[in-house]
Parts: sequence; structure tokens; C-alpha cells
Amino acid sequence: MDLSRLKVLLELSRCGTMAATADALFLSPSAVSQQISQLEIEAGVSLTERRGRGVVLTPAGQALVEYAERIMVVLEEAKSEMAQLRKEIAGELRVAAFPSIACVVLPPTLKELKRKFPRLHIRLEEMEPTDGLAALRSWRVDAALIDNLSSGHEKEQTGVESIPLTEDVLYALLPTEHVLAGKRHISLSDLRDEQWALDATSSAYGEFVLNLCRQSGFEPKLNAACAGFQMASAMVAYGCSVSVAPGLLLTSKIKGTKTVPLQPMVRRNISVAYRIGERNHPAIKAFLEEILRCSGSLRTSAVS
Repeated sequence: MDLSRLKVLLELSRCGTMAATADALFLSPSAVSQQISQLEIEAGVSLTERRGRGVVLTPAGQALVEYAERIMVVLEEAKSEMAQLRKEIAGELRVAAFPSIACVVLPPTLKELKRKFPRLHIRLEEMEPTDGLAALRSWRVDAALIDNLSSGHEKEQTGVESIPLTEDVLYALLPTEHVLAGKRHISLSDLRDEQWALDATSSAYGEFVLNLCRQSGFEPKLNAACAGFQMASAMVAYGCSVSVAPGLLLTSKIKGTKTVPLQPMVRRNISVAYRIGERNHPAIKAFLEEILRCSGSLRTSAVS
């Protein structure tokens, strides 16, 4: 059976639809369908069946997915051992990371790795933690930076190990002239009547902040649903909104804003994940050691 087609089947088992699988693999839906059809010919049995607008795996398809996962693990272990025998750190290493951690820890990590291992090429892809885990499990990336805010992580971490990197603390981000800007700390409920700007409101982080507000007894009034922190902080700086932001993004003063600690304190844990059996792959081992070293010097307390 063709290995690339097995990878398509693995991704289909996780995504659930041809369209989502195509997006994940950067293919067209028709190409995904053709790959599955060819795999069914090779297997001599139907692997999927239509259900509504989607597809589900047949018992044969589910069984083949389990075999494919085992095959991929063995192949990765073989690649790791061959790399160890070569005793050379080279080639391409693909890393998924979300912005708030990527922008503070990955540049120094990559700079030092480039100095030490000039033949190692690291390709960084910006992904939310859940997407990064999915990409890791489908062999589209080799390591992923994740946090503990996304629901379902326990389920998604099958076949994956992770190492803690740092703890991040969330802060209220207010306009400098806001009536609460001089407080030593505030609660989320103090901001119930404010207009809010939230970074990546469709992401796990944005949903986490929304749920925090709901747990405090109110639904935040959004006047800016932003795709990035730059826009959210600009809305705050001009006095249009308030927000909650990760301490990792607040270690430098943002003109026009004031950071205030939340009470009770809100934390998130950040880790680096990799596939089981690949810890000793030379390139992955070098990356893990360097990002752990760089993470040790992170400052997660905000500058007010």
C-alpha cells in the first residue's frame, strides 16, 4: 500500500470530511477522494462510506487506520535511528507554534540552532495549539508548541509526548486614562460594562477568555474581534476597548496602555510536543534542548 495514501486516510480519520482533509493536506477535495479510492483498490475493500454530506470509516477503514498509525511510528523510529547513526544534525525540522509564545522564544532558539547546526533548516508554521497538535499527529510537523487552554487536548495527545516550557499569566489591558488603570489588581467582573477587543476570538484562547467572563457572570460586549494582538492592543491604546492579554506579549511597554493583574490570577501552561519515539532523533533532541534553554529566561510578568 502506498504510504502517502495511508497518510491521507489518517488525516481523513481525524478531520471527518474530504474538504477538511484537503485543507489540512493542502490538496483539492477531488485529489483526496482519488487517493482514498486508490487505497481502497490496493486494500481490496471499502474503507469509507458516505453519511449525509460527510464520510465515515468502515470497520475495515478503522482497522487500517490503526495499522497505519503503528506503521508511521515504526518508520519515525527507524528515521531517528538512522539519523543517530549518521551523527549529523541536518535536514528540515518543521515546527508549529502560536503567536504569543512563538514571537518570544522561537527567534532566539532558531538563531542559536542556525549557529550550531548550519545544515539544519527549521521551518516555522503559525498554528493554534489544537491545529498544531493535529499537524503533529498527522506528520505534517515534527514539533508543536501548545498550551493547556484548548479543550480536548487529552484526546488529541494520543501518540504524543510533551515537555513543559513555561507558565504564562494573563493580565487586563486597559487604556492609560481608564478609571481602573491605577488599581493594583482588578477582577474580570470589574470590566462587565466595558467594550472589549479580543485577539483571535475564534481560537481556543479567545474562547477561554470569553468563558472566563461568563464564569464571572457576564457576556463581554465585543466591539473588535481581532485576528491578532496588534489590532486588539491598538483598540485599547486609543481608548476604544479593554482586553485581556498574555503576559508573554506584555513584557515591553505598549504606548497608551496599562496592564493590571487579574484577581484571581489566571495562568496557562505552555509546552513543546513531539511524537512518541522521536525524543532521541538528533534534530528534535537539539531543538528541544535549545528551546528549553531559551524558555528558562522568559519573563512572563507584564510591564505596566
